[in-house]
Amino acid sequence: MKLLGISGTILGAKTSASVNQLMEMVKEKHPSTETELLDLKDYKLEFMDGRPLEEYNEGTRKLITKIKEADAFIIGSPVYQASIPGPLKNLFDMLHPDTFRGKVTGLVVNGGSQKHHLVMEYHLRPILSYFRAYIPPNNVFLHTSEFNEENKVTDREMVKRMEKLAEEIGNMAKL
Repeated sequence: MKLLGISGTILGAKTSASVNQLMEMVKEKHPSTETELLDLKDYKLEFMDGRPLEEYNEGTRKLITKIKEADAFIIGSPVYQASIPGPLKNLFDMLHPDTFRGKVTGLVVNGGSQKHHLVMEYHLRPILSYFRAYIPPNNVFLHTSEFNEENKVTDREMVKRMEKLAEEIGNMAKL
């Protein structure tokens, strides 16, 4: 089974670090799981303008293909201006509505205010529900203060929550 982590921003390091840390937790519990981190800042994702996928650049096509081929996901997003970043929304706009259908999709979101946890529930969850993804109940919101200098989550309570989410992703996806 292939677990794809998606870091939904082109700025900063906390989002990709938290997605990677969560993927490592899943891999620890389910060693046969193949994992890959897809960091949007490593791709030249074009702006969605309605063209057929074949007409977009190689980076865009490669990104979409990797997503189509994955069996389960961890989507990470920072919160900017009480919303998800534009590159992540643009990526969602590029995907076919069946892309996440029946696939487990865990969420790890980070932000500078505790109030931003609502973005996960009222913005990301409805988008993934539209895509018919299976969303675990224990997704994780991380405040900026819960990362150390190396952008690793070390807060004991948050690490426990991440471990619970990793367990749910593995069990739900039958990794």
